[in-house]
Amino acid sequence: MLIDSMAMAPGERVEAIREVIWSSVVRVEITHQSDPRLIRTAGVISRVGPLTVCSVRANATAVRRTPALTRDDMEPSVFVGLQVTGSSVVVQDGREAVLRPGDLALYDTTRPYTLLNRNGIHQHYFRIPRSELSLPSKLLDLATAVPFSRRDPLTDLTAACLRRIARQQARPAVSPAHDFQAAGRPCIELLRALIAARLGDHRTVCQAADETMHLQVMDYVRAHLGDHDLTPAGVAAYHHVSLRQLYKILSRHGVHLGEWVRSQRLERCRAELADPRAEHRSIAAVAYRWGFPNAAHFSRAFKRAFGITPSDWRALHAGSGGSPRALNP
Repeated sequence: MLIDSMAMAPGERVEAIREVIWSSVVRVEITHQSDPRLIRTAGVISRVGPLTVCSVRANATAVRRTPALTRDDMEPSVFVGLQVTGSSVVVQDGREAVLRPGDLALYDTTRPYTLLNRNGIHQHYFRIPRSELSLPSKLLDLATAVPFSRRDPLTDLTAACLRRIARQQARPAVSPAHDFQAAGRPCIELLRALIAARLGDHRTVCQAADETMHLQVMDYVRAHLGDHDLTPAGVAAYHHVSLRQLYKILSRHGVHLGEWVRSQRLERCRAELADPRAEHRSIAAVAYRWGFPNAAHFSRAFKRAFGITPSDWRALHAGSGGSPRALNP
């Protein structure tokens, strides 16, 4: 579902935005800090497995879930707010969390809360049923309105996972919905680990860490795809596990490391060869950049994967701003 206040009549914007949020996200009172004619709100709302994802940019607002609204029939849920730019404040349970870009905060729909966005909203919001988090209520209640700083490695990893989901749901044509629905579960497991680690629940931390190790491994590999010395042994050593443990962890989630690395590298090459900003780079240079030192081997692997040669793929996108165009016969 798309939200675009510019497509609404000025006099209808306040009520229309309220109706969309109430029906699709959560029942809250929204106070706009500007004349209705100047209200600017744009966003996307979607579902990714158990997650409801809402990405929004808007003028300054105050959002309140009042005591009366907490008694609605909505399934008890937790929201995770991921700050994109600017800053905001989350108030709940007598605590205040000030968020800056990359920071996270939680708030619970079963109790009143306030979100203050004095300079405008630019956030990704994720609604998760409390039952999906499988955390003790007392533990979860202590995590509301507590800032999770981007400087913490586990927060950064969790935010990166959530950010990818938010960006992907805004581009449904890139990855079909049925291929993407499973992505919500790993993010929830990371969030469980993050909450437990922050609040010192060591048993839950160990359990969640085991369940999310494959995500940490894959995130590390994504960041090092261009390294020519990237090896399974090196990945295992970085994560303090044996090579056998590494393969066992990944196999539980259907990941064959060598094949996955190759497919990721090929995808990076395919994206760069279609990017007009990279047209000055030779195909061999692009291949080398993403871990293929042998241009001939890369060309064969690319054609096997995508059914087209790298040069023909680049020609399809040449001078078209990244959009395909027909090859000359």
